[in-house]
Amino acid sequence: MGQTLLGGLLRAGRDPGSVTVVDRRSGRGEELRRRFGVTVVDDPTAVHDATTVVLAVKPQDLAGLLDSLAPHLDPEALVVSLAAGVTTAAIESRLAPGTAVVRVMPNTPSLVDEGMAALAAGSACSDENLALAEELMRSCGHAVVLAEKHLDAVTALSGSGPAYLFYVVEAMVEAGVLLGLPRATATELVVQTLVGAGAMLRETGQHPTVLREQVTSPAGTTAAALRRLDDAGVRAAFVSAVEAAHARSRELSGG
Repeated sequence: MGQTLLGGLLRAGRDPGSVTVVDRRSGRGEELRRRFGVTVVDDPTAVHDATTVVLAVKPQDLAGLLDSLAPHLDPEALVVSLAAGVTTAAIESRLAPGTAVVRVMPNTPSLVDEGMAALAAGSACSDENLALAEELMRSCGHAVVLAEKHLDAVTALSGSGPAYLFYVVEAMVEAGVLLGLPRATATELVVQTLVGAGAMLRETGQHPTVLREQVTSPAGTTAAALRRLDDAGVRAAFVSAVEAAHARSRELSGG
């Protein structure tokens, strides 16, 4: 996700010379330097003059990273964390008092600049800090600002959401193959249908129920398919799945 954000920032016009990456994985830095033209170092003291620091590591690695950065971090710097499940309070506890922290829950469509990120401000974060973090995340998609208590729900809905849609696409492609279509053709049909349906939702602004009803003729093929889905409890299963993801996110974040 850190590489995704980096690519988005540069595509949005950020000067590679203004970006320094602290590489904690041997060999990874050279790849980033070649691909993006950014400065790559392995010394955490490099953050001493940074105005914005993005933390893009696994949650279990965050505490150690913060301990190594804290002595060198400008107290006026903005710290943006992409680590899932780690609260702003936990991050603030390892930094100088008053450090501005923003916690972000992004998702993988950021890879193609169609991400959805939710941001939550820490206790010392100003409106200006939050606006800057929001601008960063909009470089690879969309962003919303929420109270931190909602981030577990965001994780369950949009963080995990791409996997739910990929799951549905898998099932639809398999159905197409069973009906005799070549797999490549079935995949193209389903993928473009998904893209088109998403575009309709975004561009028309209409409620999904209205759009669904426009496709569903009385006693037609779509009505027959939707009745079978309802009989199988698919809608309830989706709601239950999101609830399960929410519960697991709360467990992981200690909520």
